Amino acid sequence: MAFRPLHDRVVLRRLEGEEKTKGGIIIPDTAKEKPQEGEVVAVGPGARDEVGNLIPLDVKAGDRVLFGKWSGTEVKIDGQELLIMKESDILGIVG
Repeated sequence: MAFRPLHDRVVLRRLEGEEKTKGGIIIPDTAKEKPQEGEVVAVGPGARDEVGNLIPLDVKAGDRVLFGKWSGTEVKIDGQELLIMKESDILGIVG
């Protein structure tokens, strides 16, 4: 990818949600909610504290994470739909 996030920013790819309910009903695209789970594609070097020391991020490329419903900024890079958000918008690492 030709994009490198700065500071404590993280680039995510949304993981697709289920297309059927447990009962077998197919959910149309218009009724689907955007998934709140994603895979980390790239991370910035980290944030700086008050004295200038670099604080590295807890997430790394390849991690599966959960994030808030309205978190991040949607962008299209190299034909892929991605999200850019601060690490603090990530709720946790899955698995």
